[in-house]
Amino acid sequence: MRFKVAAFQFAVITFGLLFGAVSAAEARTIQLVGFGDSLMAGYQLPPGNGFPAKLEAALKAKGLDVAVADAGVSGDTTSGGLSRIDWSVPDGTDGVVLELGANDALRGIPPEQTEKNLETMIERLRERKIPVFLAGMLAPPNMGPDYAEKFNPIYKRLADKYQVTLYPFFLDGVAAQADLQLDDGMHPNPKGVDVMVERILPAVIKFVGMIDAGAK
Repeated sequence: MRFKVAAFQFAVITFGLLFGAVSAAEARTIQLVGFGDSLMAGYQLPPGNGFPAKLEAALKAKGLDVAVADAGVSGDTTSGGLSRIDWSVPDGTDGVVLELGANDALRGIPPEQTEKNLETMIERLRERKIPVFLAGMLAPPNMGPDYAEKFNPIYKRLADKYQVTLYPFFLDGVAAQADLQLDDGMHPNPKGVDVMVERILPAVIKFVGMIDAGAK
């Protein structure tokens, strides 16, 4: 009888160890890449105060095991992004937050070209089976209503066409708010990044949930 009890205890312990090993193997960190320009790169901000770092911290605070890599390059246009999309988004990436277009608008680049570049980036990521979270942008007022009429609808049109997650305006809550911007009046300060993260967080959490569900 004592032998049977010992055998049973051994079986329970063995099963527990095996179950724990399987659970550990299944657990993984979801890898996101923030792909964009200076708004993503944390222009003139102290280390750890940029959007990717603060988004990662906010996701972890919600109990989500997510890492957010910073693939932002200050001054990047959609043409620049297109030229580096393949090597800046490494294999093993689970999702990309695609944020580009602000510099196109500031430089007056034809919206048709901006849309074509963004579309090609989305298509390349889709070919690699990497989901896209598209962060939209609005044309600055000084570009005039005609330019805005052509530029502003780009993001929704692409989101509808490719059925990707859309966050309509990356700078929502920060644009035109002097206390949330650097002295240049364009880039967010640390408080501004906090506002951006707070506002975008529910949409990103939903995006991460879709990735997690698709991986199971």
